Amino acid sequence: MSARAQTTSQKVSGSPSTGNEAIVVENFKKRYGSNEVIKDLSFSVRQGEVFALLGPNGAGKTTTVETLEGYRKADAGTIRVLGLDPIHEAQVLKPRLGVMLQQDGLYPALTAREVLELFAGYFAQPRNVTDLLELVGLANAQKTRCRRLSGGQKRRLALALALVGNPELIFMDEPTAGMDPQARLATWGIIRDLKASGVTILLTTHYMDEAERLADRIAIIDHGELIKLDTPANITGVQNANVVRFVAPAGLDCARLASLPSASKAQEIRPGSYLLETKEGQEVPQLIVELTTWLRDQHITLSELRTGHGSLEDLFLRLTGSEVRD
Repeated sequence: MSARAQTTSQKVSGSPSTGNEAIVVENFKKRYGSNEVIKDLSFSVRQGEVFALLGPNGAGKTTTVETLEGYRKADAGTIRVLGLDPIHEAQVLKPRLGVMLQQDGLYPALTAREVLELFAGYFAQPRNVTDLLELVGLANAQKTRCRRLSGGQKRRLALALALVGNPELIFMDEPTAGMDPQARLATWGIIRDLKASGVTILLTTHYMDEAERLADRIAIIDHGELIKLDTPANITGVQNANVVRFVAPAGLDCARLASLPSASKAQEIRPGSYLLETKEGQEVPQLIVELTTWLRDQHITLSELRTGHGSLEDLFLRLTGSEVRD
């Protein structure tokens, strides 16, 4: 049985209601024609936390987030955002939300400042536009028309637009995609500051290190189902066994690797990247000796070797598979 099948053979449920949730999703279902995109999804997001919703392409993330934002209607189940129905109470809810879309949809002929001023006019108590431009690092580009902004600058402007209304809850879809390393770190700092001020953030990202560093809790969904929900520390420690990760030529015989005396399991989690788990009671150093000896005897070059518990990316690939999806 595959890792994903083993995981989903038992129902994974979201956290029980405690009365301080910013988002509550219960038994959510959504279908497009004969395609059941969301099967029976339940989870909650606590007020003031950073919550990462992860999954491969086609897992149902976008449908879930768009339903929470009020752009799609659930076929079944209960959806509550800040205690309100996103469809029927949208007029009250939307001023309290910030949305950072993956597709920016900015006005190409307007400058960065003009776009921010336009959106600021929609809110009763917006943030200062000059301060926002400085915060996201666009002060020097404020007079640049949106069509001439770089991809990273457009993402930073999208972040400023999500913040302009002083939201209580922010949805961030791939917040640092296309950003350079400096802008990415600055955005992480902004997210941490927002959390410290009590703002709730739900983010989707394909950067596993981003989710691991920023999120208080992580939910992984696939094929419209919740397959894992926990803190980053707990979610990466579910394997319990110590692991050895190494990089070598693709296509090694994992059955032979798993037959090493100290190994319990071997997997090529992506081409050329392997993960070995120790047997219970066995030590990692002994497994390393066995592995390197076997590689030497097979005349196989080892280019990278790491030890410790598996990473979030390792776990994500094991749960959802390594095949590329559209």
